[in-house]
Amino acid sequence: MGMKPSSEGNSMQQSELFPAVAGHIGTDESGKGDYFGPLVVAGFFLEDRQKGVVKELGVKDSKTLSDNRCREIADILKRGYVHTLVVIGPEKYNGLYDKMRNLNRMLAWGHARAIENILAEVPCSMAVTDQFGDEKFVLNALMKQGKTIELVQRTKAEADLAVAAASILARAEFLKRLYFLGKECGQDLPKGAGPQVEQAAVALIRKNGIEALDKVAKRHFKITERVLKVI
Repeated sequence: MGMKPSSEGNSMQQSELFPAVAGHIGTDESGKGDYFGPLVVAGFFLEDRQKGVVKELGVKDSKTLSDNRCREIADILKRGYVHTLVVIGPEKYNGLYDKMRNLNRMLAWGHARAIENILAEVPCSMAVTDQFGDEKFVLNALMKQGKTIELVQRTKAEADLAVAAASILARAEFLKRLYFLGKECGQDLPKGAGPQVEQAAVALIRKNGIEALDKVAKRHFKITERVLKVI
């Protein structure tokens, strides 16, 4: 689903002064299925002429890479390419979820901000995101500048090289933030939402009280309800 560039007002003047660069934006997120840690949305701008180089770096869907490999590639991408990271920490996440009551709307807000952040650095005519929920969520969340580009939303968007790069950046940042949250609360915080995560949540509450969950966990997960029954 796309949007045609506007021919009115400042948007037209801006595009005349700063022609769109040949390339596109990719966005992806990490942490939405993890009980502990933040939600991270990354944006990455890929110039058409850089596709071969980025592919040679080993860029592909972060889910197919080890955590260490994600970190290695992310370090290279952050040094040499236009990118952005939108981090929603657990406390902010819980507050936003209480207001929105809809994860897809929160994701749309994050993806829209990532697109806007990239557009503030480089003029571009297209962005590719993964499709989640109603396609209108991201379109409605975009501000004035973002509404002038073509927005492509599709399933398995990580097949796109720019989206794959964004997925690596998002995962690496999630892992870093999760590690430091664990340091702050004095215990390891596992990834995902499995039995180990529930055990860690029980240990955390017994050690620091139930209020500790607000600082490190996404409380709307069903894990919270199960954990509270055994405390």
